[in-house]
Parts: sequence; structure tokens; C-alpha cells
Amino acid sequence: MTALLPAPPDARPAAGPAPVRLIWGLLRDLEHPSQLFGNLGPNWYASIMGTGIVANAAATLPVHVAGLRPAATVVWALAVLLLIALTAAWAVHWTRHPVTARGHAENPVLAHYWGAPAMALLTVGAGTLILGRDWIGLTAALAVAVVLWVGGTLLGLITSVWIQYRMITSHRIAPDAAFGGWLMPVVPPMVSAATGALLVPYATAGQIRLTLLLACYAMFGISLFATVIIVGQIWQRLVHHGIGPAAMVPTLWIVLGPLGQSVTAANLLGNAAPLVLPAPYGSAAQAFALFYGLPTWGFAMMWLAVAAAVTVRTARIHLPFSLTWWSFTFPFGTVVTGTSGLALRTDSVFFRWAAVAGYVLLVVAWLTVAARTARESARGRIFLPAQPSPAPNS
Repeated sequence: MTALLPAPPDARPAAGPAPVRLIWGLLRDLEHPSQLFGNLGPNWYASIMGTGIVANAAATLPVHVAGLRPAATVVWALAVLLLIALTAAWAVHWTRHPVTARGHAENPVLAHYWGAPAMALLTVGAGTLILGRDWIGLTAALAVAVVLWVGGTLLGLITSVWIQYRMITSHRIAPDAAFGGWLMPVVPPMVSAATGALLVPYATAGQIRLTLLLACYAMFGISLFATVIIVGQIWQRLVHHGIGPAAMVPTLWIVLGPLGQSVTAANLLGNAAPLVLPAPYGSAAQAFALFYGLPTWGFAMMWLAVAAAVTVRTARIHLPFSLTWWSFTFPFGTVVTGTSGLALRTDSVFFRWAAVAGYVLLVVAWLTVAARTARESARGRIFLPAQPSPAPNS
């Protein structure tokens, strides 16, 4: 029994390898080592989404940069390792803390992050097909991509219905409760639409390929119309109730996720449609990619400006670090991939360099958030239950 008790501070080894000192410090700072798994919610999968999009966005840039693809492949491999490690840790969490694990769906804030595991699977799966094929070959990469796409799509469709049902029937929603996280369970079908488009050329010609394409467009619609409803609620909350708690400000960036991902999906589906649909529908899909993508990209830029201004304003007062900081990565990364798609479709120099500039900012954001996450993980603080954050001045 004494082995389960935390050691006193003066028992910390004075010397030793750096990894040993880091792990010892993590366990020492936790009240009990089991807390490493005690509060491991689905929101942790946002770190995999944010890492994976850095790799995928690099591979889709409309310019060639020497050494970028190998570097992106290393980042993809890191996302794979994170997915394996976090899934193993989450299995421990569900085994040792089943009541807490089931309770995440009852939490009116954390429940929405059930969409993150699905998007993590889909993001890593797409990276496997785009980048992982360089290391493991096309056959193996395609097999992994299909398995992760099917798993992520099924989970995403479940959460898009299940979490909304919980909100309607079980959660008590305050008038000022709407926040960016409400989009998390409805974005996975849009990610499935975008990543499924990559699989269309590899599907068996005929009904299987047709069904896959049509299913992707249907999932595009699921996410698009749900996003329109929820963004309106978020806008109303901001106007009538103010910014809200400082720790939730980064979630404003989540709105960029379905916007950027829908532009990406429209472009990828537009590329795949002529392989499946007869004239004039294949050409219409390509036209839709452009004339849907341009206005949506414009609205994304407006929201980006608002979200950035609110974030800077809050940071001047106090912006505490939390896992919500990963909202600065994946959503913005989808804007980069959407911009790249428009650049390739229009051959526009403006969009080409906008994609490059956006990718540079994405890498800076990812390095910043990843470093802070690693530091707070080493200190053990990030594994403790979240504390309420004071609201910034409105």
C-alpha cells in the first residue's frame, strides 16, 4: 500500500537521466499518480487533430518547398504515436475510472468534445494516405486509411446525433451557454466528407464508388446545416452576453473548423466527382467547389479577424493555458487546406501565398501550444480537474 502513496518532496532524486526526473516530477506534483488517468477526457484528442493537420496541410500546399514533405511525414508519424498512446491511456481511464468516463457525456461542456476522437482518427487516416505511403507503401497506407475512415465516420455520425440528443433531453442549457465547442460533435461528418473524397479514386468503380461519393456529399450537408444553426447561436451569445470566461475564448476559433473544412471538402469532392458522375453533374461539382468555396472563405476571414481580436484583447488581461488552446491549430489548419484548394483550382497567386502565410502561422501556433502542453504535462497540472476561470472584462 505504501507504494501507492506519493513520495514526500524531499524524496525526489537529486540526479538522474532527464526523462526519469521529468516523470518523477510529474508524479510528485500530482496528488496521486492515478490522477494521470483520472480526468482524461475526449478533449485530449484535439492534440492529435492539431498535430495531424500540420502534416496534412504541408502536403497540400500549392508550392514546393524542399524538405517540407519529409518533415511533414515525421509530424504525421508523431500524430500516429500520439493516437496510439492516448488511446491506450484512455483505455486505462475507462477501466479504472468508468464512472468519470461515462460522466463526460453528462457534462454540458465536455460532452461536445466527444467529436474529437472521430476527427483524430480521420485526420491521421488522411495523413496515412497522403504521407504515410512514403514509408509503408500505398497498399498498407490505403488499408489503414480505410479502417480509420470507417471508424472515424461511424463514431462521428453517432456523436453528431447522440450529443445533440443529450443536449435536447438531458443537459440544462443556460441562455449564455453557446460556445465554439458546440460545433465539435457536428464537424466530424464534414471531415469524413473531405477525407472520404481522397478514397473515391481507390474505390471499386460502379456502385461502391458512387455510394461513397454520394455519402460524402450527404455528410457534407449534415455538418453544413448544423454549423449554420450553431454559429448563429454563438454569434447571438457573443452579442447579448459578452465574451465569457477567458479559458473559453480559444474555442471561438473552432468556428473556423467547419468553414475551412467545408471549403476543403468541396474542392476534394469536386476533384473526385467527374470520376463518378456523368455530365453535367461532374462539371457542376467542380463549379460548386469554386462558387461555394470563395464566399465561405471570405466569411472565414471575417471570423478569423474577430476571433483574433478577441483573443488578443483577452490575452492582454489574462488568457490561462488549457487544452482549449488546441483550438488555435486544427480549425485554422482547415482554413489553410481550404485556401490551398482554392489556389490550385483558380491558379491564383493571392491564394497561393495566402496558403503559405497561413501555414507558417499554423506551425507557429502548433509549436507554441505543443510546447505549453508538454510543459504543463511534465508539471502534472494539466491532468488535474479544470478550475473555473474568471470572465474577462466585456
